[in-house]
Parts: sequence; C-alpha cells; structure tokens
Amino acid sequence: MTTRVAFLGLGAMGAPMAARLVRAGYDVTVWNRTAARTEPLAELGAVAAGTPAEAVADAEFVVTMLSDPAAVEAVVEAFADALRADAVLVEMSTVGPDATRRIRDLIPATVGLVDAPVMGSVDRAETGELIVLAGGSAPDLARASELLARFGGVTECGELGSGSARKLVLINGIVAGVAVVGETVALAERLGIADPRAVLEASPLAPLVARAFATTADFSVEMAVKDLRLGGELLDLPVMAAARAALESAADQDADLGVAALDLAKKH
Repeated sequence: MTTRVAFLGLGAMGAPMAARLVRAGYDVTVWNRTAARTEPLAELGAVAAGTPAEAVADAEFVVTMLSDPAAVEAVVEAFADALRADAVLVEMSTVGPDATRRIRDLIPATVGLVDAPVMGSVDRAETGELIVLAGGSAPDLARASELLARFGGVTECGELGSGSARKLVLINGIVAGVAVVGETVALAERLGIADPRAVLEASPLAPLVARAFATTADFSVEMAVKDLRLGGELLDLPVMAAARAALESAADQDADLGVAALDLAKKH
C-alpha cells in the first residue's frame, strides 16, 4: 500500500523536497499559500489541495516546510482538527525549539511529532543530500525514518525539540561565518593578496569560503536574518547581532547569503 504524505510549503526548499517524494512513489498531496507553486508538483503526479485541512486528510505523514514560526503555527492550527489520529507531523522548518513545543500543543495527543530541520540549500535538496536533524520520541523517529532518509542523511538528535535546537546553533554559526568571510575577502584584497579565494580555500576557513562562493545554493538573506533573529531572541550575542545588522542592510533581501556577504564587504 502506498504511503500517503501531505507536504505543505513549496518554497525554494520545499518544492524540490516534495518532488523527491513524488518521484520515489509516495502518494503526495501538496499545499502552498500561493497556489501556483503547486502546479509543477501536480505535473509530476502530486495532488494539489485547496486548503491545509484538505491536504492532510487521510495522510499518514504530514510534512511542513514553511518560512517562520508564525507561518508554521498558523498552518498547523488550520489543519490540526483534520489530522488522522495516528498521523505523524514532520516539522522541517527552522523555527527553534520553543515553537516546536507550541506546535506539540496545537495537535491531538495521539498524533506523533518529529522536528526535523535540515542543513543544506536548494542544490542538496534536489539531490537528496541534506543533513536532517531529527528530534522526537523513539517510536515517532522510527516511523518517520524512511521518509526522512529520502531527503538526505538523518542525524537523530534526541527528544522533541533537539533537532530544532541543533539547527539553530549550526545555522547561526554558519550565517555569521559567511558574513565574516565576506569581510575577510575584503581585507585580503586591501592587503594586496592576488587571489583571496584560493588563499582562504587552503585554510581552516575552507568550508565557509565554499559556501560564500557557492553558485548552486539559494538561501536568501531574508531567511538568514530570520534565523539570526531566532538565535538573538534566546541570547544576546554581539558578533551574531552585528552579522544580522549587516545583512539587514543588504539592498536585495532575496539574494543568496554568500552573494550578499561578498557584496556588502566590497562597500567598505
């Protein structure tokens, strides 16, 4: 019997992730606030739903991949009463552990919940090479394991909220690090270093340099700022706050993080 999955949120990351499930043979129903984004998935074989509640009806797994805590909570509230009693909600947005706990309170007690945000951008979402950071009870993680593996390598982090916590730690460090790489390149150019990128790639900064110069990634400045803001709500960290302020000043909030970090540094 084909596993029925509802996938809600077809943005830059959600669309290729949902497409992987369709191509893998799952019975997928999709929903997106902007309905036109469901059309490419429908052409692949997914069913487009008109409302969140319609999307989750009879789904064994419900995947949410939305922009921020407010969006996730609003959508979950919209479909909570329509969930199957034995469904598992797999929340893959970057919302932090506090929002994950609030989501737990919005759904019936019989419904499982796994928080499984991902590391990686659109390129890795398309190829199924994301790092999935999963938190939840052992039974819920076991039920969701095959589904999550479609998106990439799964790291089980512990109890509910632990995946969201680990994602927040990692993404805040990476975003701030990429911003610093942009300034490091500017400093190298000011000092007359002929090929700053090559010099930095041969250093311990290499992974962050690769992300700053990536051409196949698509992680917008707006989303990076959102993640830094979530971290800043928990702890006042001056370096990350400075990175957030710098990125907030970027003229194009839809630009990729790496592009913006390099462009911002050139202005100084």
